[in-house]
Amino acid sequence: MRKSRVRSGRPAAKSGIAGAAALLGAAALVVSAMPAQAAAPAPDKAEVIPGTGTATPALVDGIRETVKAGGSAADAARGHLAEKQSRYRIDRPARDLVPVRTQAAGAAETVRLQQKHQGVEVLGGQYVVRMENKDGKRVVTGTSGKYFTGLKVGTTAEIGEELAVRRAVGATLRDLGGHRLDRTDVTASKGARSKAAESLTGTARGLVVLPKGAGVLTQHVTVRGTDPATGRPVLREVYIDAKAGFPVLQYSGIKTFGKDSAKGAATDGTREKAASRAAAKAANRSGAADGGGVSPGILGSGVKYDGTTVELGLYKDTARNEYVMTDHARMWDTSKNLLTTWDARGTDVGEVSGRWPGGIKEFGSPGPQFGKEATEAGAVDAHWAAGKVYDYYKKTHGRDSLDGRGMTINSLVGVTEFGDAYVNAFWDGTKMVYGGGDSEYKTLSADLDVVGHEMTHGVVENSANLVYAGQSGALNEAIADYFGNAIDVDAAGLAMDDPNAGLLGESLCRTKSPRECAFRDLNDGATTSKNFLGVGFGSDNGGVHLNSTIFSGALWDIREDLGRTLADKIAYKALTEYMTPLDGFTEGRNAVLAAAKALKVSAKDLNVVKRSFNAHGIVPNWEQALGVDTDLLLPRLNTAGAGLGAGGGWYATSKSNDDGSEAYSVWAGRADGKGAPKLISPNDGRFHVYPATDGKTVVWAAYGQTGVDVLARPLSGGLAKKLYSTPNGVSGLRVEGGVVVLESMDNFGGRHVGYLRTGDKEPTWVDEGRYELGTALPSLNGGRIAYAKLYPQGDAYRIGTEVLDLKTGGKTLMGQSGNPESIGQTGLNGTHVFWLADEVQDEGQLAVRRANLDGTGVKDLSAEKGADALFAFDLTASDSAVTVTSALPDTRYRNESMPKLWQFAADGSGKGRVSCNRGEQSSAAAAGGKQVVWIDGTTGYTDLVTRTRPAGACG
Repeated sequence: MRKSRVRSGRPAAKSGIAGAAALLGAAALVVSAMPAQAAAPAPDKAEVIPGTGTATPALVDGIRETVKAGGSAADAARGHLAEKQSRYRIDRPARDLVPVRTQAAGAAETVRLQQKHQGVEVLGGQYVVRMENKDGKRVVTGTSGKYFTGLKVGTTAEIGEELAVRRAVGATLRDLGGHRLDRTDVTASKGARSKAAESLTGTARGLVVLPKGAGVLTQHVTVRGTDPATGRPVLREVYIDAKAGFPVLQYSGIKTFGKDSAKGAATDGTREKAASRAAAKAANRSGAADGGGVSPGILGSGVKYDGTTVELGLYKDTARNEYVMTDHARMWDTSKNLLTTWDARGTDVGEVSGRWPGGIKEFGSPGPQFGKEATEAGAVDAHWAAGKVYDYYKKTHGRDSLDGRGMTINSLVGVTEFGDAYVNAFWDGTKMVYGGGDSEYKTLSADLDVVGHEMTHGVVENSANLVYAGQSGALNEAIADYFGNAIDVDAAGLAMDDPNAGLLGESLCRTKSPRECAFRDLNDGATTSKNFLGVGFGSDNGGVHLNSTIFSGALWDIREDLGRTLADKIAYKALTEYMTPLDGFTEGRNAVLAAAKALKVSAKDLNVVKRSFNAHGIVPNWEQALGVDTDLLLPRLNTAGAGLGAGGGWYATSKSNDDGSEAYSVWAGRADGKGAPKLISPNDGRFHVYPATDGKTVVWAAYGQTGVDVLARPLSGGLAKKLYSTPNGVSGLRVEGGVVVLESMDNFGGRHVGYLRTGDKEPTWVDEGRYELGTALPSLNGGRIAYAKLYPQGDAYRIGTEVLDLKTGGKTLMGQSGNPESIGQTGLNGTHVFWLADEVQDEGQLAVRRANLDGTGVKDLSAEKGADALFAFDLTASDSAVTVTSALPDTRYRNESMPKLWQFAADGSGKGRVSCNRGEQSSAAAAGGKQVVWIDGTTGYTDLVTRTRPAGACG
């Protein structure tokens, strides 16, 4: 939960490609909530839980079936699935299931198998077979997971990797900067690549099938680099439809302790290897890396932030003549890998996310007793805590390091952001990174539960590998919270009924009390599925932190009631032997119950487990109990960031089919809900997105293999007409009469607004397409176009809002009350221009600003400063009202943290909420008067909804 000041801070949520409407099903990341298909009968004692949208059971338990096939554990597991084909409906396990890993503990074997569809990996398609192996004879005791039997999609890509990478990088750029035009968005010299274009790179990962309906074939691209506006690191997993080239899924790949995180990380293992080699060199210099009977290290000491002196595993680096925080002893008898803490003080978070930073060294000291400097840097806490977490997993669960095979453990301490405080911590797939803290917060390594949380992400990644988005991501966070808290509570000797026992991060504040300081409370006594927040993946990766305490709270209750040892064993067994990558809360409940049964808990204790989940509302079909206060116009759009338009009493939106597997089409309907929606776009395999309407015509963008077409069709009927084609993406479409406005991004990342009149072959660009100018975020009304403009003035760049009168060709630059750093979405009505302005380096608040059409009378409807300032990032206007999308200035994980719609009268009076719905509200469009239509995530789906009047205070 980042609470420090950031430069040009962005809101916690965006409504671009990732954020507008990316919920693809309530129960998991991409699995649609289709009716379960009944599995074939199993033996009487077997418990069989049907799968969702598949004929393969989600869980089979209570069996003891001899395996006839010999060979490896994976061969035996696949042989069992083939022999019991009538139960599992997996036709060719040997071909379609590839071994991922086998975990052995005594006689128990757990085999994880990855589903392939015609040789292409299926995202989250993983099946687990549990066996006992005694004297060479194997017995299957249960199975679980997701194998998708309905996949029929072809596996020949029509979009190549090169185009997929370009589309993925472009989509990420639009998502990061789509709601602002910043001063950094234009090149400083002709012919140079823009900062935006240089800031991100994409790496093709190959074809992946998304398991929606019959399947969606995609090109998987990893995009990494830095946000061109803020400098924050970026890591996105982007899936580009392999037929039409539209980004159908993307989410951040970094796993943080807090919500407002840096978004970047490495996942390919090369950084870990670099760190291992560096530490190994130190060991070789001191003559002990190859064993040879030499002692594996020495014990030193240091003082933690809380004043406690603790032992530290060290090594003497003779070349540096220092004792360094490299612990050989813990893995000396297994892998001989190292547990090392690195001095990254002053290193920017952008340099450590997605790469191993150059120039850092193991934290060192002239003697084995580390002094005040190491304490204040967080190195003592990080090194000690990493050892404690390693010891917990080794002694309690028999797990050797995070991967179970003795992997190297690296911790980087003292990381900053833009030279300022970085108050967060994260696991990036290979290492832990801890911010250096600020005047209020200590370094985040100063609380054992934070270290336990981040290292547990490594355990999750190397077991169930829960996809870090939506419910599976919330389950990932819940497990990290549970074990981080468990390790901390036990180390502190705290009773589970202590009022502070459920807190995480409670020891990080320098002045506040533990309860005031805590990031989360697993024992808050209130968080249930009724508090579930339906959000898109642009908001906290689909609510991974926002919704995690629903599940972690249930686990914590189990620990309080059953005791530490038994509860921890149940949770660990459920994670490592039952859960698979796309599990949601219901599957997580089933996994915990099955693990408890496998551990032979009493009937009384099993009822405790059930009651804990029931108390937190995690019961079958719990999603159906989520209520709304809105009128439904079109349910379950099943689209991601495809946009919405309204005007003239009509709406236009993109929609997929019920399972989200079809390319998006454009539909239009009356905003009052009367009559049936009309299909507007042709069914040609392209993705039809970003629609706009004036009540007479619908315009939209069609993404295909060769480029993007801007199409138009009258609502009264007739064929769709192509207005413009471009190899680059378009957005910001608006239509009024015979004028169509759009925004396009050039090959160097520059943004330009253009317009088309009837008969035009090419847009007229309001900035003439000049490299030194940038225009974006257009609005259209009464023959005028408003847009944000970035332009040179003297030796510097300025940014403002400009209005073009199409009748006269005259341009008017609006007045400003200050010198903005960035401009957000513009809006127009018959008398005024509206826009969002950022003038202050703060946590992301923006002013809602208004001016007369001639640029005079500048007024803030909502100031950027003050307690009522909005974290605004979108705006839409009508003649009578202005509606702003904003997250409240709120740092806690709750409903109010999510994007909500706020409405003002056009004169700035009467501020209030449009709707009191829980969850994310995005892509708002004014439909006339005070009526707004928007895409709402409250139900866990992306529904098109409306309200004709504001909801008030939502107290």
